[in-house]
Amino acid sequence: MDNYHHHLALAFGILGNIISFMVYLAPLPTFYRIWKKKSAEGFQSLPYLVALFSSMLWLYYGLIKTNAALLITINSFGSVIETIYIVIYTIYATRGAKILTLKLFMAMNVGSFVLIFLTTHFAMQGFLRVQVLGWICTSFAICVFASPLSIMAKVIRTKSVEFMPFNLSFFLTLSAIVWFTYGLFLKDICIAIPNVVGFILGLLQMLLYAIYNKAKKGVSIEENHALDPMTNIVIVNPLGIPCEVLSIPTIDNVNKQEKEGEEENKEISMESPT
Repeated sequence: MDNYHHHLALAFGILGNIISFMVYLAPLPTFYRIWKKKSAEGFQSLPYLVALFSSMLWLYYGLIKTNAALLITINSFGSVIETIYIVIYTIYATRGAKILTLKLFMAMNVGSFVLIFLTTHFAMQGFLRVQVLGWICTSFAICVFASPLSIMAKVIRTKSVEFMPFNLSFFLTLSAIVWFTYGLFLKDICIAIPNVVGFILGLLQMLLYAIYNKAKKGVSIEENHALDPMTNIVIVNPLGIPCEVLSIPTIDNVNKQEKEGEEENKEISMESPT
């Protein structure tokens, strides 16, 4: 029976790696946009720093835990690709943004990680070390689920799903199911628990999509607003995998654009012959 569970865990782990590899590449359009305009204005580095920190935590967890090779592979790739994203961002960011990025990187990705590493490596041993680090990873994973809640709130407020593409909800749900099953067969509660939250949030997002999909669409976030004020939201899978990084207009900016659109329509109506 244990051998059967091991094979199932291996199968779902490989599937999870494949899905996660693809969603790790989701921010590529964002960085193509930054490269094309030679500017990172309107974007923030925090989502990528958070994703890198999450990948680093799960990579460390995979290294000290037995039978976790598939955690090591995907989070090694994640750490590399997120580092590349951050470097590209820093190249094209303004001086102030570069300084802020460096401060956040040193505080979170260096300072916090080193503190966790030193505490768990030298003050704890064996099962206790794995257990404490696992719950640190779980707690951080649950905290970053505040990002999807922010998107869901904007969807309800604007009654538009333009800020929540369907593939975002689909991949969040699919990824959560796969990694939950992997954790279940691996008998690792630290992997399974956060993905229950991810699954529930994914279903809620798809429900919102079904409700507001046919509603009147507001201002498109793609239409000539490349450098408008943006709110950047990263959707991080509990294993450090960013399902999507969304750059969406601030709600005040959306309202302003909608108002301008209504005024323009009124002017056109007044100019039209009766």
